[in-house]
Formats: sequence, structure tokens, C-alpha cells
Amino acid sequence: MMDERAAIAANRFGLGARPWETGSIGDDAIEWLLQQIPGPTRSYPALANLGSSAQTLTEVTGIRTMQREARRKASGRDAEDQAKDYGRTVRQHYTKQALARYQVATTTDYPFHERLVHFWSNHFAVSVEKQPLPAIAALYENEVIRPNISGKFVDLLIAVEQHPAMITYLDNQRSIGPASNAGMRRKRRQAGAGLNENLAREILELHTLGVNGGFTQSDVTTFAKVITGWSVGNNGNRSGKFEFRNAAHEPGAKTLLGKTYRQSGVNQGIAVLKDLAASETTARFISTKLARHFVADEPPAELIDKLVNSYVVNDGDLGEAYETLVLAEESWDPVSRKYKSPSEYLISAMRALDHVPDNRGRLFRSLEFLGQAPFRPESPAGWPDTAEEWGGSDALMKRITWANSAGNLMQGKVNPASLGDDVLGPAFAKSEARKAIRRAESASQGLTMLLASPEFQRR
Repeated sequence: MMDERAAIAANRFGLGARPWETGSIGDDAIEWLLQQIPGPTRSYPALANLGSSAQTLTEVTGIRTMQREARRKASGRDAEDQAKDYGRTVRQHYTKQALARYQVATTTDYPFHERLVHFWSNHFAVSVEKQPLPAIAALYENEVIRPNISGKFVDLLIAVEQHPAMITYLDNQRSIGPASNAGMRRKRRQAGAGLNENLAREILELHTLGVNGGFTQSDVTTFAKVITGWSVGNNGNRSGKFEFRNAAHEPGAKTLLGKTYRQSGVNQGIAVLKDLAASETTARFISTKLARHFVADEPPAELIDKLVNSYVVNDGDLGEAYETLVLAEESWDPVSRKYKSPSEYLISAMRALDHVPDNRGRLFRSLEFLGQAPFRPESPAGWPDTAEEWGGSDALMKRITWANSAGNLMQGKVNPASLGDDVLGPAFAKSEARKAIRRAESASQGLTMLLASPEFQRR
């Protein structure tokens, strides 16, 4: 049986313990976590052959272009065939990428590092509800989240906001400065200026300062003008990649959050992002989210202050922030106060059962049934991170139903009481749930009880 700190490290900071995790954690749970912080990006075979977002975008948009051309030529059958090809291609990319993501999560020897990937992917959320994002959502995670999670927040921020997935999701490729060359042409055609504020608003409200971060609607509008021209290339060597279109960029100096920016072109937006990343307001917003995710829905103020100080002193170095989180005594409260999201629950169950998902349909059905389909949050705010959102009676019944199915599938291949000891540690060993499991009529029923127990539901 793993000791208390090892259990906390594996479940609270990691993705759920595997039965043999005690051996890999050793006697020093803190050191086990600290070793997982540094880059470079971990290498996983499941992610190796997924391609790039640029290649994939070029492929799917090419099919969509052919579809539109067929419609223009009044070729109904050709357009229908192209539409089927487009839908099939997008679905294939989506399911392959999502399956790879969960294969990594269930097999990784660096679960703390992987949890951080999921945390930041949710912080900078995109949704596959918008085309063509199903084809590149996981690639976006691989290309900008994974390489930057242990570096400076400013580098992660810039990489995210310039990725085609984020630009497309929040419609910035359609944003045209009113006084830009493109904007003036639209005015002459009486077509409107075309300024879109979506990306600017979400950067301020969700990615950096927070909802109550001290900005105004005027700041949102000005920032939207700052990042006009931030778009996605559609031909040549920029196809499917970030592209700055000067013709759409609002010219001139702009005053945002009390500071005037006189840079030209793309550098104006980068200068604003650098200042946002350096803001103490951003430091507190990010620190609070980290503490809430790892420790408690209402995290200790002392822990937040430690994280803020680390962020400010170290110029937004995220690796230093994670180290502060791990070393803080407030992070090691033996009471498990976080309720697992559906995705966290499913990953932890698969890790406990040493099961690697190899069937896309079964994995997707499970995630959709539990209420958290891959890369499909309801808004740019990402998936919620509190028990209030996930702990309702209907959600609990779904978990019990899923646990019962898992118990039947295992057909008594594990000893549920011993498995609970191995993956949950002393807290479970002394629990009423363990006593009930030992009285279960069958191993399958006992496993169902383990996966549905309060101790397994929390981390």
C-alpha cells in the first residue's frame, strides 16, 4: 500500500494511481513531482504520427473549397460527395487525435506533467463545435500547450493567441480594422467595418486578467483593433499557419489599460500580450486557478499568495510556480477536497485498472455519457472546475452506471479491496467503503463499489 503522501501525489497532482505506482514514486513524493516539471516536451508514440495543424487545415479546407466550387457549378452530386468527404475526414482526425490523447493520459509515467497539459488546454479552451476545429483541437494542444507549460507564461500566451485554432475559434480571422485598407474598402461598398471583439475579450477576461480584472468595454474594443490582421494563411507556405495581414490591421497608436502602444503591425499586439502577462492581476488570476484546480474549490489564501509571489518574482516562470505549489504545505491537506471531473474520473479509473483505450467508439461513448466529450466545452471559459458543476445526483448516477459496466467487463480479474489500497492509500484502507467492498457478493460488484466510492470520486 502506498503511503499518504504518495497517494496524494498520484491522485491530487497526477491523473490517478496505477496499482504499481508506489514503486515509481518511492519514499519522496515531492521529489517525484518536481522531476516531472521541466521540459522538454515528453515524447509519446501515440502522438508521433498525428501530423501538424497546418497540414491538417490545408487538407480539410481544400476539401471544403472543392465542395463550394461544385456548388458554384451547380453540380449537386459532386457537392454532396465533397461534403461527405469533408465530414469523414474531419471526424477521422478528431477521433484519432482524441484517442491518442487518452492513451497518453492512461499510460504516462509523468502524470503531473500531463495533468498540467490538460489544465492549460482547458484554460485556453477551444471547442470542436466550430468547424474545422475537430480536425486540429488536439494538434493545437500538442503544438502550443505541451511545449510551453513549463516555461514563461508570456511565451505560452503568445503561442496560444497566434495559433490557427484559437484565431478561428474566436473569429479573429474575420476582424477588420475600421480604418485599415480593407476596412476602408468595405466602407466604400457599404459593407461595414467588420471589427470582431471575441478574441480580445476572451484574452482579457479568460486568459489573463480575469472577469473582474479592471478593464472596460473601451479596452476590449481597443484591444480588438490592436490584434486586427492576426489571421490564418490560406495559400502558399503560410497555409494553415498564423499570418499577419497588414491590410486588415487598424493603423496608428492605441491606448489600452492606461498605456499607449505606438508599435506597428503585429508587434503592437505582442507588446500588449507581454504587458498582460507581466500584470500582477494576471498573476493572481492564474495563481487562483492553479490552486483551485489542484487543492480545493475554495483554495487557501496563503497558497494563492505564495503562487502570486512566485509568479511576480520569477517573471511568470510557470515551472517555478509549479514548484511553489508542490512545496507548499497547504497543498498536502490529507482531506481530498476536489471532486473529479468526468474526464479525470475516467482517466483515473483506466489507470487503476491498467486499461489503455484502444476503441474510439467505446471511449467517446463513455466520455459523452459521463458529460465531458473531448474538446467540447460549452464556452471559451472551458470546462468547470468545481464540485458544484459535477457532483449532482444525475452525474453521480451516471458514474455508478459506468462503474457497474466496468465491474462487469473485468469479470473478477482484480481484487477490489486490494486495488483500492494500492491506488488510494491509507484514506481508503480505513474507510467504510472498503468494509462494504469486502462484504460484496462478487468481485465485479466490489469493483463497482470501489469506482463509485467517495474516496475514488475525489482527489
